[in-house]
This record gives sequence, C-alpha cells and structure tokens, in this order.
Amino acid sequence: MKAHGTAHKYGDNVDTDVIIPARYLNTSEEAQLAAHCMCDIDENFVTKVKAGDIMVAGANFGCGSSREHAPIAIKASGIDCVIAKSFARIFYRNAINIGLAILECEEAGEKIQDQDNIEIDFDQGIIINHTRNEEYHAQPFPEFIKDIMRQGGLLKSIAKGEQ
Repeated sequence: MKAHGTAHKYGDNVDTDVIIPARYLNTSEEAQLAAHCMCDIDENFVTKVKAGDIMVAGANFGCGSSREHAPIAIKASGIDCVIAKSFARIFYRNAINIGLAILECEEAGEKIQDQDNIEIDFDQGIIINHTRNEEYHAQPFPEFIKDIMRQGGLLKSIAKGEQ
C-alpha cells in the first residue's frame, strides 16, 4: 500500500469536535460530513484538500468524544492517511474500523510542514518528504490491518470475508 499527496498540517490536541463539529452530526452521509471537516480550525480545508492528500498533526490527535464521524469525515474529504505524533486511543481504533490509514511518527509530525509533498510506503513504514528531502520511519501496518484498509474498513472486511 502506498499514498502520495500534499500535507495539511495541524497542531497538538486536535479533538473530534474540531474535526467535525457537533452541529453537523445530524447526518451520517459521508459527503455532508466531508463538507464540514475541519471547518472550525481551517475554514479553507474543504476547498484545498484533494483526493490522496495527507493530514499531519502533533500529539493526541482525535482526542475528545468517541464519535466515528470524525475519521469518516476525514476519509470522505479525500485524505488518504493521517500522520501524527500520537493518537487518542478511541480515534485510532475508529480510524482502523472505517478504513482510514493512520501512522504514528513523532519525527514526521514534528518536521512535515503544511503543503509539503509526502509519499508513504505502508508496507515499509517509510514516509518521504519530497519537499524537504527527508525520510521518516513509522511502524509498518501488520498484515491484518492492511487487509482491513484494503477492504475499506472493518465492517466491509468482515462482510467480504463472509461471502
């Protein structure tokens, strides 16, 4: 698995209420959630994000409530992967459940800047910052997590396995 896109950089403690504000939780339609993703922290996010882009953040990304809407909104907006110094545990699990690729890498979370050109090799756990000519190393996904991601999430993975 690979990803390649432009970085959208955020700081520490980005909580689920900022990722998708509660006032937009009256729907579970992915396109509607994506339309309001990050609007309280970056009002231009939805107009600048492109399919395949990478979200990068500091520590404790996804803290706050346990809503699955947050990783759904990020994935539906076109983000292929979130790289952070660390993730809130419930966000980490929800991201895997819905098939949003996430990587913990303190160095990448520190050094990658907004709009950097990023390439990720999930099999090797290698993150390449083409803009800065740097390489960072994250723990590669175990095979079962890669299978969940390829299937588009845990529920889709289970459903396909039962056919």
